[in-house]
Amino acid sequence: MSDLLERLRGRGWRMTAQRRVVAEVLDGEHVHLTADEVHARAVAKLPEISRATVYNTLGELVTLGEVLEVSTDRRAKRYDPNAHRPHHHLVCARCGSIRDVHPTGNPLADLPDSERFGFTVSDVEVTYRGLCPNCTSA
Repeated sequence: MSDLLERLRGRGWRMTAQRRVVAEVLDGEHVHLTADEVHARAVAKLPEISRATVYNTLGELVTLGEVLEVSTDRRAKRYDPNAHRPHHHLVCARCGSIRDVHPTGNPLADLPDSERFGFTVSDVEVTYRGLCPNCTSA
């Protein structure tokens, strides 16, 4: 069973066939699929699943805090099941591929008080940009 499925079962989330398929599609490391990609993969496993069901399920998973909605550029939002381990993203500027990265240090501590402008900072999102190996060699 996937980590996401285990977390959802632990929360007592009602596991319909459609919800299970969406969770299975999102399982794995470095998964950052668009809703359309989730739908296409879900249809391959459960042909009768509708686009609306996929979008609604993704929305529920985000609301539950079990999936992150990632927007790294002007492209479609992506869904990241790595919601419980703090991480940043490395994004290819050409093809848009995304990898989770776990640098050491505390980015909250890197922001000096003089640059907080009175904000109480509770979260940091860091996106590193560059070219992936495939795009570098292309």
